[in-house]
Amino acid sequence: MKVKIISLTVLACFTTMTANAKEFVLIDTEKDVAKGNWSISNKDLGINAEKFFIANTVLKGGKQEGSELLTINSNDFTIKLSPTRGLGIISVVGDGIRMGWDSPVDEIVHPKFINLESRAGLGWLDGFNEMMVRCGFEWTGHAVQADGMMYTLHGRAQNTPVSKLVVEVLDKAPYTITVKGLIKENTFKKSNLETWASISYVPGSKEFTVHDVVTNKGDYTKDFQIIYHSNYGTPILEEGAQFVAPVREISPFNDYAKDGLKTWQTYLGPTKGFDEMVFNVYPYADANGKTQVMLTNKAGDKGTGIAFNTKELPVLSLWKNTDTLKQGYVTGLEPGTSFAYPVTIEREQKRVRQLEPGQSTEFTLTYSLLSGKDAVAKYAQQIQAIQGNQETKVVEQPMAKE
Repeated sequence: MKVKIISLTVLACFTTMTANAKEFVLIDTEKDVAKGNWSISNKDLGINAEKFFIANTVLKGGKQEGSELLTINSNDFTIKLSPTRGLGIISVVGDGIRMGWDSPVDEIVHPKFINLESRAGLGWLDGFNEMMVRCGFEWTGHAVQADGMMYTLHGRAQNTPVSKLVVEVLDKAPYTITVKGLIKENTFKKSNLETWASISYVPGSKEFTVHDVVTNKGDYTKDFQIIYHSNYGTPILEEGAQFVAPVREISPFNDYAKDGLKTWQTYLGPTKGFDEMVFNVYPYADANGKTQVMLTNKAGDKGTGIAFNTKELPVLSLWKNTDTLKQGYVTGLEPGTSFAYPVTIEREQKRVRQLEPGQSTEFTLTYSLLSGKDAVAKYAQQIQAIQGNQETKVVEQPMAKE
């Protein structure tokens, strides 16, 4: 996908300047602000110590008509986000290594072209191609008809354009770039959840941090769920690739996944006829709740890692979809508050959390691109330090039936 970067006058979007940061508001529905095509660079900001640019582009044609793509680039490390799709992460590329995958969905589909209730609640798949998708926040998991409504696959957040979009750049080292978007899941009589989703990146580094704050803006206690559906294909995913994590317990999601328990740590190459296979994982963590997981290629010189806190995200879904390259050769490492069962099952098993009126909760994840054997080995050592001598319990039966 080629993106044309159109540079506009910086002052047109410059809104505030503090002692620490410069802030640019690109979208604000309350103030009727929609800047559209916009860009800024380190030179524009008078920063010489680091080289970077940030660009927002309005896409044209096909089902991506009107979708916005925000790109952060520094030293050939590129992060692409879509404010139109819940500030999801489209892809991350650095050192010739991609964090992302090749979906048959090859456009950044605008939500106006998606009917979440189509295909018996699977319409979400019509836009699914991101490296990281927020599944939630009102509900997540597989589609189910219950309570007089359709709980569609993986919730609404990823198909909700942000109501506010703000870019901040620290004016002193380390010149951290932060992109923040406000996701509103507001429905009369049903939901009033608002999430400030953000991604922060330090120019020159090979990692970035996702930090989301979810608030119940209503007057009644409400459920919430989240799964950070983080997806990877080639060149990291390949035959012999490995999932490395400090695992306390693993079980199959369903009967089909039972056959994969013996090889849950490794991957097949592209395999025609391979249906998706999911495992439920309870990770170990250190004394502060910190844990981390990794996907690495067979040679151990390319990888990607996710660090998160089990006090916020206590479970992880491991999704294997090693189908053909054209069909979607991909795996998902998915920290969450819940597993991917329908919300009805997650409620029964007491994994659905609640927010009181006015209450907020937050989630922080750090994603790392691991380039070279030393980086992969160091990350693996950190995981092993969490696992220590603790055993992994393999449960052979699914914990629930859909």
